[in-house]
Amino acid sequence: MTYAAGRKIYDSDSHVMETLDWLTAYARPEQQGLIKEAATRAGGVGVTKAIDKAKARRADPEATSRLLETPLISGPKGWAAYGATTPEERRHALDLLGFERQLVFPTFSLGQFARSKELDVLYGGADMLNRHMADFCRDDPRLDAVGYVPLKDPALALEAVEAGVRDGVAAFWVSSDPAGERSPSHVDFDPIWAALEQHGVPLVLHIGGGRMMDPRYHENGQPKPTDFLGGGENLRGKDYHSISHSPQNFLTALIYDQVFQRFPKLMCGVIELGATWVPGFVRILDQGHHAFRKMEPLLQGLEMKPSEFFRRQVRVSLFPYEDAGWLIQDVGPEVFMFASDYPHPEGGRDPIGKFDAALEQWQIGSADRDRFYHGNFASLMRMQAG
Repeated sequence: MTYAAGRKIYDSDSHVMETLDWLTAYARPEQQGLIKEAATRAGGVGVTKAIDKAKARRADPEATSRLLETPLISGPKGWAAYGATTPEERRHALDLLGFERQLVFPTFSLGQFARSKELDVLYGGADMLNRHMADFCRDDPRLDAVGYVPLKDPALALEAVEAGVRDGVAAFWVSSDPAGERSPSHVDFDPIWAALEQHGVPLVLHIGGGRMMDPRYHENGQPKPTDFLGGGENLRGKDYHSISHSPQNFLTALIYDQVFQRFPKLMCGVIELGATWVPGFVRILDQGHHAFRKMEPLLQGLEMKPSEFFRRQVRVSLFPYEDAGWLIQDVGPEVFMFASDYPHPEGGRDPIGKFDAALEQWQIGSADRDRFYHGNFASLMRMQAG
């Protein structure tokens, strides 16, 4: 019996756990030396030890057999998890989990290049990442590779999208912050959104892709705690409320500046950024539209309410401790998606159980549960059948 227990479940958030040479191993000859191997300090204490221990386990059939005696979802996480690093194990892990589709994100390799001001580093790193992600997922149609496209240079960004699509990238992570001196809704980016729409490939936002709380708020004269993972994404308690601020700005720009209106089939996933903010946000979108449309031609020209664009083109994953039933009841059944975050610990040891309990408490019907567990993922990916 799989963890999904025969139910149709599409997983909107999972990860690979990269090795230190994961990017550099995919450098083309002309990209050699462009990017350094990952710095171990970026992932917390003991990263090298954890990677080596996982490698040794994979080489030991008895150790692997013992690992598989524990259900994967409640077993070890990070590099120690089964299927965290190699595509062969990941395919088997998906057999055991029972998820029929799974979006696969990188974990920390963006940190090696995504903040660079040098275009060759920025787009060279994206090229290495996208090709490796595509190869990781290539031999299993259940695995959907998430690549990355920097928006700093619109022409190079469009080239990265087209190259990534050819390589097999199924979704493109973009930063939710302004792209240089431009809003992501700037008309210079229209060819990128047009290409994604044409190819049926969504853009996705993810934790780590936008600014969080100003770090000075952590300078409180008290000892600084380690983050949730002891490193990596560097998320602490005070950061949690702010992880959605940058995505909300991004989505407001795309809706108010008519990007979603110009590209009605362009889909956007908001992944591992929480969802409890959504009910207030859709109300604020409509309130802002009502209050300012007399003065702003772009707002006057919107053909629907901003919240209607959001419901049509945005899909949002949940953390397992969020109230899925209340969110569906308040916002509607077409927005929210199941996510495991496997093999990261934030996904918890029984996300299905926690989501089921919330859905049952709010008496969410079977059709809307299906949308949560697979239908909204299908609409994000523009699959023919959900």
